[in-house]
Amino acid sequence: MSEHHRILDRVYALRSPEECETTYDAWAATYEHDTTEEMGYAAPAHTAEHLAGLLVDRPDAEILDAGCGTGLVGAALSERGPWTIDGLDLSAAMLDHARAKGVYRDLAKADLTRRLPLEDDSYDAVICVGTLTEGHVGPEAFDELIRVARPGAPIVVTVLDRIWEPSGYKAKVTSLRESGAVHLEESIPRSVYHRKEDITCHLVVLRAR
Repeated sequence: MSEHHRILDRVYALRSPEECETTYDAWAATYEHDTTEEMGYAAPAHTAEHLAGLLVDRPDAEILDAGCGTGLVGAALSERGPWTIDGLDLSAAMLDHARAKGVYRDLAKADLTRRLPLEDDSYDAVICVGTLTEGHVGPEAFDELIRVARPGAPIVVTVLDRIWEPSGYKAKVTSLRESGAVHLEESIPRSVYHRKEDITCHLVVLRAR
């Protein structure tokens, strides 16, 4: 087994927010090298490009990057538009790296498995890449991402294809759509995630109501 697979197996086996925080604090210094350069982690740029296409007429949009990590998504968004971006993450060390990029208005420590420290209807768009996954944040997080989105705001997320249905993400999105909480605009399987590791994801676009 390659070292990259060992890293992925370890992070996907995390069992609590406390384990996630400790692991990502320790990984922060080499995270971008390990993921983008060694594993071909392309989801942040690809998903940011997708959201940018939904905001071409909204140069004033305020965006929440939920689970922002070291700021890969924020950096990609900042290259594509003049939007205002805030970020949340569980790891203070990862937030330090995100802060150093200088692309966020505000960064805060937060646990996406709990209520977010944000008011209702706070953002014109929400993006969450690489966080709704094994050992991290489950489908229940959709409720908070929707709560902080303004009516009509796009909520763009990635979920690994292999867990989309078995881990309840598909069922959660279906329930939210059927309840009228969101409009399901897109659900794209086999979207770009890790190019070198041949890992793909569902790229989902919801619209808050």
